[in-house]
Amino acid sequence: MKILVTGASGLVGSALVPMLVDAGHTVCRLTRPGQREDQGAAGFAVTWDPSTGELGGAAVGPDAVINLAGAPIADQRWTSARKELLRGSRVNTTRAMVAALAQMNARPRVLISASATGIYGDRGDEFLTEESKPGENFLAELARDWEAEAVKAEAMGIRVVRARFGIIFARHGGALQKMMVPFRIGLGGKLGTGEQWMSWITLHDATSMLQFALENAAVTGAINVVSPQPVRNAEFTKALGTAMRRPAVLAAPAFALRLAMGEMADGALLASQRAVPKAMEKMGFQFQHVDVAVALNAVLNEK
Repeated sequence: MKILVTGASGLVGSALVPMLVDAGHTVCRLTRPGQREDQGAAGFAVTWDPSTGELGGAAVGPDAVINLAGAPIADQRWTSARKELLRGSRVNTTRAMVAALAQMNARPRVLISASATGIYGDRGDEFLTEESKPGENFLAELARDWEAEAVKAEAMGIRVVRARFGIIFARHGGALQKMMVPFRIGLGGKLGTGEQWMSWITLHDATSMLQFALENAAVTGAINVVSPQPVRNAEFTKALGTAMRRPAVLAAPAFALRLAMGEMADGALLASQRAVPKAMEKMGFQFQHVDVAVALNAVLNEK
């Protein structure tokens, strides 16, 4: 297949593109005007300007599009300006991509568009499947609007998969690297009460799930890109401390997190999402890692 990929230089994209190339696909990495080109990256670069919807000529005739674009959620406090950037990099970019697909004479058969388990909001102990209703906080509204733009491609006869990512465990980059910082200096521990649920997945399983969805026409609609075994934050921090051989006895009080991070504390760090991959399990997808302790050991020992 010929596949266009946005966000190819991000955590998921940089792992997914070489996987797809190794599988025999032709991958076009869509890069913005002026973006620095990684000469060693797999696939080949094609210019893409989301502000105008203009695609380079080499992007013509794709069989599939994988849309992974989006600014990092937890890198900065959620000021009004930051929220606009987070929204624009997801909602507006996806809208521009779907508009570009509408202009193609030969349209792709499938669009896989990133989303997040943040769509469910803060839901306590509730099991969350792809059929669960969206929540009501900032991340939930952002993900809902993000997905709504992708779904518009269905009117063109394109199969749309909405990939709702949980926390991705990767050796280099992503949320796990930030979580490891306090452990390295002996200050690791749970966030708030530690009772909130965390939906997680290893980078290997996340990219394998995307490839599975790409190559299996029966996969459509929302999929939770998470392990079948979500864990409470306290269990995660204990497992991470053990894997790093560092103590995990301290706690970051909720009020301190709110003071330091504002709205992001409740929206991202203290929110509870017990999401499970019901749709992909039903399709027969096989996970490599389902136990959080085993997964963390495997990821931290990767080279």
